[in-house]
Amino acid sequence: MSSTEQALLDRIAALEERLASTELQATRANDRGAVENVFSRYMHLHNAYEDERIIDELWVKKGTPRVRSQYNNTGVYTEWETVMDYHRGRPKPIGKLLMHYTTTPVIEVSADGTNAKGMWLMAGIESGLTEKAEAEHAPAFLFSKDEVDGRKVWAHWVWAKYGLDFLKQDGEWRILTFRCFEVARAPYDENWISFATHDRDEFDGKLMYFGDDGKPVFLPPVEGPCVTPSYVYHIDTAQQLVPDPPRPYTTWEDTFA
Repeated sequence: MSSTEQALLDRIAALEERLASTELQATRANDRGAVENVFSRYMHLHNAYEDERIIDELWVKKGTPRVRSQYNNTGVYTEWETVMDYHRGRPKPIGKLLMHYTTTPVIEVSADGTNAKGMWLMAGIESGLTEKAEAEHAPAFLFSKDEVDGRKVWAHWVWAKYGLDFLKQDGEWRILTFRCFEVARAPYDENWISFATHDRDEFDGKLMYFGDDGKPVFLPPVEGPCVTPSYVYHIDTAQQLVPDPPRPYTTWEDTFA
């Protein structure tokens, strides 16, 4: 083989290597965008009370290993059916407004392209009206002093973090694990510092949402202990970096869940 032929073969090999690297980078960039779209769709559907669609369109299939969800420090759900119970039968009450918006995503797709991790910050509002008879079953500090149409008003600011694992299943990215880390909350007419002095832990650990007529709907019993505690703002504690933003990784086994 002549030196010219060898040089040509070497050049072809180098070009093939660059092409493979470029294709991998393009695939990972597309995957990152697809993962971000999954969670953005989740939030749009959740804000519009279309949670049944979240089950069908965004979560992994029933029977998928490692599925998990956790919404507070009470404990974790590890069975697919109980994870989905959070979304089943969620009402769309008249006069209720939920608007969560997310920002500052940190998303890492595994080098093998099979799974991904994402973290977001969230700020939003949660509000609605509660019949007085139903309000008696909830702590008074949840409600404003004013009433509208003879009903109690609850209108809250809320701030949180979300940490999720995603799995590429049948060529589509799906949610595998879901964790909400509430950071702070405050009624519209009270600041978050004074609101943090109320004893909220027991009620917050049970409440799932306010349904029709403002009736509290409570979470089902947990199936395991809390494994990723959130640090809700208190006046006598410091904030923690929880969760740690995802870092580049190769496979599921060499990183945190």
